[in-house]
Amino acid sequence: MDIIANYGTTLVLVAALFGFLMAWGIGANDVANAMGTSVGTKSLTIRQAIIIAMIFEFAGAYLAGGEVTATIRNGIIDSNAFIDSPDLLVLGMIASLLAAGAWLILASYFGWPVSTTHSIIGAIVGFAVVSIGPEAVQWSKFGGIVGSWVITPAISGVIAYFMFISVQKLIFNTDDPLNNAKRYVPFYMFLTALVICLVTIKKGLTHVGLHLSDGEGILLSIAISIAVAFAGWIYIRGQKYNPQDDSKMHFANVEKVFGILMVITACAMAFAHGSNDVANAIGPLSAVASIVASGGEISSQAAIAWWILPLGGIGIVIGLATMGEKVMATVGTGITHLTPSRGFAAQLATAATVVIASGTGLPISTTQTLVGAVMGVGLARGIAALNLGVLRNIVVSWIITLPAGAILAIAIFYVLQACFS
Repeated sequence: MDIIANYGTTLVLVAALFGFLMAWGIGANDVANAMGTSVGTKSLTIRQAIIIAMIFEFAGAYLAGGEVTATIRNGIIDSNAFIDSPDLLVLGMIASLLAAGAWLILASYFGWPVSTTHSIIGAIVGFAVVSIGPEAVQWSKFGGIVGSWVITPAISGVIAYFMFISVQKLIFNTDDPLNNAKRYVPFYMFLTALVICLVTIKKGLTHVGLHLSDGEGILLSIAISIAVAFAGWIYIRGQKYNPQDDSKMHFANVEKVFGILMVITACAMAFAHGSNDVANAIGPLSAVASIVASGGEISSQAAIAWWILPLGGIGIVIGLATMGEKVMATVGTGITHLTPSRGFAAQLATAATVVIASGTGLPISTTQTLVGAVMGVGLARGIAALNLGVLRNIVVSWIITLPAGAILAIAIFYVLQACFS
């Protein structure tokens, strides 16, 4: 308690610095989840992808990032175990931010697509065990979150699989794929817009003062999605293609149409990622700020300070702009060969899975969700379409990340204790 009383402002400033570092690492590493498929399919250049991601990652973090933070802040460890020693919780959260942020930046430097969620949760569990004991960890909730890391890739993989199969049956495996693309692509545009509108209106805009009932939110989402689909229909019908082209050219023209759709799904994925994964940076930071502000009182529910969400959003944007290219290349081209239609199926499945998780407050691994979706698309074409060597390396990096976060957090926690005691 004396540490909080004597160094409260310093602790918040250090936590803000390390929280910004963590957000930087999220942007550097997880930008591949939002933009890797778009770049891999050549629907967007790297420069275009970074600009789009900067806009929508920040919007997702600022508008819809508050819902999932409660789980990161209060759900992994039992805050009641720290009531008599809130200074340990503050130092532990600061250590967790630095540990996870440092690991993410290191992984990004080498182009490893690791999980930011693994990093921060491993770090939080690590410091909790050495500071209070294993009883400080809510292992049932921890187990549920670990379970979600298996379930969500499976869900996104199934969605992507059937999405890709539907594209094949309705468009590519028909006598007139180009006209069928003009007919059905607006429907896919509607689905994409609906996914992003629902999470924005129902889970995001409450933070800026817009409160709608469930029915109003659904109706507004449907109306916006219909408008997007209608605009897409007009645009696609206005494109001129030579009817004398051979079948290969027809397929190429259809892929161009899906290239347009990839831009929409890229925006949706960037928003979804910003809304979900910003919690990994601002959750521990919010815990530190609220405990210091209350003089050491640990509450189960604490309002997020106004400056925390923008800090997380800005950190993500800077991270992806400065270090995002390496991981983007790994994810975009390494797992399987992607065309715009395949990338669309994977990206829409990932976005849908992530926004559902964000809305329910469950922190998932966006990396694993995307890999599951890309695998689903690859499996739709046969197991030979997957680069199993790359997948093996990615899985190994996931396994390493959890203990790496824990070990780093433990070491940093002891250093912070020595500095402030």
